[in-house]
Amino acid sequence: MQLRYSFRLYPSTGQRAALARAFGCARVVYNDALRARETARSEELPFPKTGELSKQLITHAKQTPERAWLGEVSAVVLQQSLRDLDTAYRNFFDGLKGKRPRMGTPRYKSRKDTRQAVRFTANARWSITPGQKLRLPKIGDLKVKWSRTLPSTPSTVTVVKDSAGRYFASFVVETHPEEVLPETTPETGIDLGLGHFAVLSDGRKIDSPRFLRRAEKRLKKAQRALSRKVKGSSNRNKARVKVARAHARVADARRDFHHQLSTKLIRENQAVAVEDLAVKGLARTRLAKSVHDAGWSAFVSMLEYKAARYGRTFIRIGRFEPTSQVCSQCGVKDGPKPLYVREWTCGACGAVLDRDVNAAVNIAKAAGLAVSACGAQVRRAPVPAPRSEAGTHPKLPPTRWEQAEILGL
Repeated sequence: MQLRYSFRLYPSTGQRAALARAFGCARVVYNDALRARETARSEELPFPKTGELSKQLITHAKQTPERAWLGEVSAVVLQQSLRDLDTAYRNFFDGLKGKRPRMGTPRYKSRKDTRQAVRFTANARWSITPGQKLRLPKIGDLKVKWSRTLPSTPSTVTVVKDSAGRYFASFVVETHPEEVLPETTPETGIDLGLGHFAVLSDGRKIDSPRFLRRAEKRLKKAQRALSRKVKGSSNRNKARVKVARAHARVADARRDFHHQLSTKLIRENQAVAVEDLAVKGLARTRLAKSVHDAGWSAFVSMLEYKAARYGRTFIRIGRFEPTSQVCSQCGVKDGPKPLYVREWTCGACGAVLDRDVNAAVNIAKAAGLAVSACGAQVRRAPVPAPRSEAGTHPKLPPTRWEQAEILGL
């Protein structure tokens, strides 16, 4: 499988200007191609092919005074911009056909977009120098903060400038089969929530860090300072970068937490089962901020690709499975319960069940995993003894009311 490895870049002032030119040229070619296709659609003309657009908007455009500056950047960057437009149209049409979730039509890119990216393939002849710098055509040797070693030779590199003004190099590499982990015995079901980020079927509970909630005070202060700046001023742009950096710190902390927890779960368990949550629906409720702060979708995606990478089994059960309504001990379903009910007693077997642990066990069982509730928070409820066994006294004669009931009076 293919993976992406991202590393921080530290370009010089001249290299930042060269990257800005590359971002701008790629954006112009993308917008020109989108405009040509939209014009053809409105005039009911044949859909322009990528080869035709490349010849018209890149090769011929470089020879005109209006677009002569396109020659200042690598041609591969401009070609990849057309490939990105093809991908946008393909995703849009696949959404209409039901092959993937629906997406909007391709939109024009703006120079005010806070995130910019250009991609270099092997044809661009980029390389990593002996001094461990990233050499890009018509940009130069960029300083890279290597945090780990690449597992194989990368095929492409994407240079990204994020909203906080940081630069990253994203490499696409192929994984090797020797990365598959040795088989292990444990199998677990995971119930994701807000009170606890994850509850495992063996009874373990992982607290939710709530990164956004903890940083709200700092974020509000930065956002308030931004709202007071004059629009279009340099001070407003500086304040915007401060807000973006504050949000980037929160996102980085959340991503690091997801990576560490997902890697730990994949290494410890042979099979992992999760529930397919309706995140979009929950994000429209009063719990929206907490749902977005948890980042369940990103965490589940990490579990899925890491399971495929390391030879583990990943199972996703349906969202309509009644995991919180069924007793994990006897299997009796006694209906839905409000969210404030965190512990309940099964009316059939008398087991006192922790709501989250019970759901995690049911998720594992629904996925067909050999998971028991051993070690989970399950106990028997006290059952009153029959009157005949409630003491050592001899059995008393029936009262007159009991005699009347026996006689049917």
